[in-house]
Amino acid sequence: VVGYGFIQAIAPKILSRRDSTFAPGGPTALRCVCVLAAVPALMAWAMSLEMDAGWIVIIGLGLFGVVFALNSAVHSYLILAFADNDKVAMNVGFYYMSNAGGRLLGTVLSGWIYLTFGITGCLWTSAALLAVAAGLTLPLFQHDSS
Repeated sequence: VVGYGFIQAIAPKILSRRDSTFAPGGPTALRCVCVLAAVPALMAWAMSLEMDAGWIVIIGLGLFGVVFALNSAVHSYLILAFADNDKVAMNVGFYYMSNAGGRLLGTVLSGWIYLTFGITGCLWTSAALLAVAAGLTLPLFQHDSS
């Protein structure tokens, strides 16, 4: 939890590319989710090569946590940047409600996928759903071109 918070705190420095006027937009969100999708795909691929699953999970989930924290920081910024001034509280509330709903559905789905297809199936499904999220990010490009 402390590491996650630390990554979120330094996310602006990591993502800014030395530009003090940088503000994340659609392209930043797309880059983050594409990198995030690559992590479970690479983990699943490594497992198909019969590499040590313990190290794959430890290193892979550590890397996933770092990229997820960056992604979360970008989302937190964007929900406020795109919210109308008179609807900020409603938009933030909807964001957190959607987040909680996604976690609930993800928990149930991941349990079923693990029982049916194992850890590799979970990783490929995670990568696929993140690829869908990348596609859903494309409309953000009309708002900003960072």
